[in-house]
Amino acid sequence: MSGLEVRKPRACILGVEGTELSNWEKGFFRQADPYGFILFARNITDQKQVRALNNQLREVVGNINVPIFVDQEGGRVMRLKPPHWRKIPAAGVFGQLFETAPEDAREAAYINARLMAVDLRDAGFNITCAPVLDIRFPGMSDVVGDRSYGARVEQIVPLASAVAAGLLDSGIAPVIKHIPGHGRASVDSHKDLPIVTASREELSRLDFEPFRQMKDVVAAMSAHLLFTAIDDQRPGTVSAKVISEIVRGDIGFENLLISDDLSMEALGGSIASRTHECLAAGCDIALHCNGKRTEMEEVVSMAPKLAGEALTRSQLLSNQIAGFNVAQPSSAQISDWQARLDELLSPVWSAEV
Repeated sequence: MSGLEVRKPRACILGVEGTELSNWEKGFFRQADPYGFILFARNITDQKQVRALNNQLREVVGNINVPIFVDQEGGRVMRLKPPHWRKIPAAGVFGQLFETAPEDAREAAYINARLMAVDLRDAGFNITCAPVLDIRFPGMSDVVGDRSYGARVEQIVPLASAVAAGLLDSGIAPVIKHIPGHGRASVDSHKDLPIVTASREELSRLDFEPFRQMKDVVAAMSAHLLFTAIDDQRPGTVSAKVISEIVRGDIGFENLLISDDLSMEALGGSIASRTHECLAAGCDIALHCNGKRTEMEEVVSMAPKLAGEALTRSQLLSNQIAGFNVAQPSSAQISDWQARLDELLSPVWSAEV
């Protein structure tokens, strides 16, 4: 490939069924050439296995820097788990520490992100879908809950910024989520469509503000919520109004917009229609996670090759990945980081509990 040529993959991210690629998956992924892949707990057993799987994915599309995503936040959302990987505190733990010791909380969030990124890189990943910028609202569904850094913008932004910096400094690209805000979800969007009735002014003042302050992060994931004050017919992921007026307009996010998982039940219609609708609404990339063959075929049938602004935005993330030049820290350095993290978190959390 000459220096003038640019990879133009398909506008989708796909999951994998098991712990290694089937012959069908190898052929399908090679032909489909998705922008990237995402792995889940079902795909991961230990370091050696997941490294081998991620190398298979790189080989099958012929791209050493193909984006390989994982949801590694900490707490309830950990795909790399003990005993092969360390226990990671939930975002809410750092929020709790922030209440009494904000500088310690920021330092802890940064160190934790660096340690998490070391594990992810060693396992063959280059992106994690974190940090979560959603505000925690009382009485709402625990689909967010302690995945949030807190109930105040002034708390969320410093902690999430420290996480993003820590990830980048150890060679992992962050994805902020769930834009423009998932904290008011009264039901779990994996199972039902959350309906948010707050006014546009209230949403802009609170829910959208963390994303506004972190709009320079290179990638964001959408929210499957119905915001009645903005579009009372279509959830955010498939709403041109939410994406153009809020994500691109009010928030001012100009970088790569990835849909949340299209197989979640908050969205109606076929997988093919969901794919078409999210891309038509303004998402740059359609994300599909469950690795089911028939559903992936539907996604690929409706996802075109990346072009125009979507291609340009996708290249920013790809270039960020390709540009990482991070030395692996020594075991002594990792031990020092872990000891400092344990010291900082000792008032609020212990890995032994």
